[in-house]
Amino acid sequence: MLKLANLSLLVLFPIAWFAPLLKAGLLPFFALSEISVITGVQTLWEKDVVLALLVTFFALVAPMLKVGGLALVQFRLASPRLLPAITILGKLAMADIFLIALYIVLAKGVGVGRVETGWGLYLFTFCVLASLALSFASARK
Repeated sequence: MLKLANLSLLVLFPIAWFAPLLKAGLLPFFALSEISVITGVQTLWEKDVVLALLVTFFALVAPMLKVGGLALVQFRLASPRLLPAITILGKLAMADIFLIALYIVLAKGVGVGRVETGWGLYLFTFCVLASLALSFASARK
C-alpha cells in the first residue's frame, strides 16, 4: 500500500504544481489571476535567475527525487543504504516551507485586493502531508 501511495505522488505533485493555488486580484470588480507553483517560479525566472534556480531545485526537483528515490528503495531497485540520502532530500525539499509561507500570507490577508484559495492548494497540501507521512511510515518499516 505504501508503494502505491508513494507512486501516486509522482503523478499528483506535478498536477499540484500546475493547479491554481490561489486567485488574486487588486480590485474586487476585476477578474482574478490564477497563481500556481509554476507561475510563481516563472515570475522568479523573469526577476532573479539565481533565486529561481534555488526555488526550482528545492520546491520541484528535490521533492520528486525524494519520492522517486523512496519508490526505488520500496521496489528493491535501489539499496536501502540510499535512505539517508533520501532523508537529506526530504529536508531540502522546500515544498512544505513554501506551503507554510503561503498559508501565512493567506492568514494575514493581503491588505489590497482580493485573494481566494484554489483547488490546487488543497491538492498541494495533500501531496506535502502525504509525502511526510510516507517518509515516516517507510522509516518505521
